[in-house]
Amino acid sequence: MAENIPEGYRDLFAVPALGHLATLMPDGSPQVTPVWVDFDGTFILVNSAKGRQKDRNMRARPQVGIDITDPANPYRYLAARGRVTEITEDGADAHIDKLAKKYLGVDKYPSRVPGEVRCMYKILPEHVHAQGGNAGEGS
Repeated sequence: MAENIPEGYRDLFAVPALGHLATLMPDGSPQVTPVWVDFDGTFILVNSAKGRQKDRNMRARPQVGIDITDPANPYRYLAARGRVTEITEDGADAHIDKLAKKYLGVDKYPSRVPGEVRCMYKILPEHVHAQGGNAGEGS
C-alpha cells in the first residue's frame, strides 16, 4: 500500500540532498549507492544507466529502500521503503539533465558515456519514516 511523503519533508527533493538507494543483490545482500533524487508527488524518481548493478538489481528485485539526509541538518532525514513500479527510458535523458541542474548547476549531465542508455526508475513509497530536529534526536 502506498504511503505519502510527509509535506514537511518534501523540501528535501528541492535541494541537492543525496539519496542512498539500497537494492538487493542476487544473493539477497544489500547494495547501497548514493543517487540523485526527485519526487513527482507520488513517486520517488532516480536515474541510472542501463546495465549498472543497481539497474540489474531493480529489474530483478524491485524492493528498494532509500534514505535522504537534509544537507543542512544531518539529524533530519526521510527514509522510505517501497518498490520500483516502472522503469522507463522515455524522458530519462531530460530527467538526468534536470538532476544535473539541481545537483551540479549545469544544463546537461556532464558524465554521459557514448552509447549509454539512461533509465528513470519510479519508486512507490510503501513505508515512510521521517525524523528531524535537534542533535541527539533519533533512533
